[in-house]
Amino acid sequence: MSITDPKAIFRQEAHDLLALLEVTLLDLDHAPGDGEMIDTAFRALHTIKGSGAMFGFEAVAAFTHHVETAFDKVRQGVMAPNRELIAVALRALDHMRILIEDIEAADFAAGEALLGDLRRICEPGAAPAKADTALPVPAAATPASWRVRMKLPRDAMANGTNPLLILDELRTLGTARVTAFTHDVPPLAEMDPTACYMAWDVELETSEPLSVIEDVFMFIRDEMDLHISPLDAGDEEAAPCEDAADDAPCPSAAQATALTERREGQSRANAAATVRVPAERLDELMERVGELVITQSRLRQIAVLSADTQVKAVAEEIERLVLELRDTTMGIRMLPIGSLFGRFRRVVHDLSRDLGKQVDLVMEGEETELDKTVIEQLNDPLVHMIRNAIDHGLEDPQERLAAGKPQRGRMVLSAQHAGTEVLVTITDDGRGLNRERIRTRAEQRGLIAPDAVLSDADLFQVLFQPGFSTAAAVTSLSGRGVGMDVVKRTVEGLRGTIDIASTEGQGTKVTLRLPLTLAIIDGLLVRVGQGRYVVPLTAVEECVELSTEEDARSRGLSFLNIRGDLVPFLRLRELFSSRLPAERYQKIIVVSSGDFKVGLVVDQVIGDHQTVIKSMSKLHSDIEMFSGATILGDGAVALILDVPHLVSFGQMKEERLKAAG
Repeated sequence: MSITDPKAIFRQEAHDLLALLEVTLLDLDHAPGDGEMIDTAFRALHTIKGSGAMFGFEAVAAFTHHVETAFDKVRQGVMAPNRELIAVALRALDHMRILIEDIEAADFAAGEALLGDLRRICEPGAAPAKADTALPVPAAATPASWRVRMKLPRDAMANGTNPLLILDELRTLGTARVTAFTHDVPPLAEMDPTACYMAWDVELETSEPLSVIEDVFMFIRDEMDLHISPLDAGDEEAAPCEDAADDAPCPSAAQATALTERREGQSRANAAATVRVPAERLDELMERVGELVITQSRLRQIAVLSADTQVKAVAEEIERLVLELRDTTMGIRMLPIGSLFGRFRRVVHDLSRDLGKQVDLVMEGEETELDKTVIEQLNDPLVHMIRNAIDHGLEDPQERLAAGKPQRGRMVLSAQHAGTEVLVTITDDGRGLNRERIRTRAEQRGLIAPDAVLSDADLFQVLFQPGFSTAAAVTSLSGRGVGMDVVKRTVEGLRGTIDIASTEGQGTKVTLRLPLTLAIIDGLLVRVGQGRYVVPLTAVEECVELSTEEDARSRGLSFLNIRGDLVPFLRLRELFSSRLPAERYQKIIVVSSGDFKVGLVVDQVIGDHQTVIKSMSKLHSDIEMFSGATILGDGAVALILDVPHLVSFGQMKEERLKAAG
């Protein structure tokens, strides 16, 4: 990827560093004395500060400097780490993110207040903070002398890199003597004022390890010539031994130089192994692949009608290549859901602190992959459900102890593949849902009839009605009935479903069933009357024949006996108001959603079809039987059936027949 805006480069890299810093701080909250994590937090802050100054984010650099100073004192053993420092650092991280993303939206007064809290915690005259875990005070590092030789790429300054800021950053690490080399500088008439022709040799005496020196060049080292070696090649004691055990001999100067070159080689190899691509380009690529799939479908239709064997052979080869390209492109769009799950650690941390509850968040199946579009749209629904689970579901510590439960609540966030779907579940061990209270509130609002017979699963669905809430009081977190209806709309917009299971006194489990991708799916093309429709192949269980005699016998009952299992079926001809006479031998497509099955009666099963999903227009958004449309090879439009809605419709029809019988 080629990005000409250097500030965009910094924002991308800073986003990753802030994510790493947040994870590290949350881990430190449970183990404040972990020296390795303290070093990781310090290095992330140090890099953000240095790179921010380099790319013109002076406000970020100035603010981060104070946070870095606090962690440097912890790292050196001057002060002990504690949860108060970590809490302030998390708030400071949020302020840094705003300064980087949109400085105009930053509240500088709040930033000064944060720095005041930091000064109070780190004030030398104040009583030392009590550490949750003892941290051994490290011995003072012995200063070492290094030679840093650097030559920036010719276009470095044009891309926003200021070599003077890099040299200033090196000076902050210790005593530096800088020598500039100008032998590559051309005559004035031939000079490009935006090009960088110079090189520098820096003799640096510092107590910092080699890794900190390397961090100064984190954002540009892959494009520049950089060599870092001990200053005195003949003095073995000048080489640091940060990677060696305390009683092991320090490596020689040659070994240290080899180590530096090896690290540089690994860094370049890692940079070459991955490429950062804007999400818009992936979306555009998926659009092109979708158009290619439609064109290939047209070619296949032409080949079927052609008697030329060469045309048929070429069409089959192109179909194979298109399938491989489709799978490869969709694989690029797949991301591990752990990238989403990691965000909720902060949500749980802050909510448990605000509500005075103790919550352990367990994440499972973080490696499960899902389409990036689905992951992006899942954030808000999951935040709503996690907030509800902690606020309404999990009890206070005293209440849990009285109920014979552990004092700390447990919440499990998991993901797993189930065929071509992904199941995302949120499980808690709290008080569970109060069935009677939900039913009473639903009857008061007229959502269900007083004498209606409902299963728990059906009753719990009223929780997704707009404005529905059983909270006794409105708080800053919940009680207004806003959120769960948005959750359902979002999940259904992703062509997914949501189910709730709960046992009072034991906990609640919410399950989201989501498709792997939203772009291209395999479908079964069917005909009803003169219209053609697509049934998502992932929902198809089997196809059976419905003869005229069986159709006549099932009139009024609409049940089919499949190997002893009664399956309700829907006549799509009636639902779609088709006026043409039915085929003599109709077909039933048995589809499923969750644990329930329903049959769809069609006139003809045409065959499998690669379906490029096109969204319905706003004028058709209220048509619930269809989830989208696709373009066929002959240019005609086929509607994609919304299987969960049809299954739900069939389930209600079955319950009405049972109640009537």
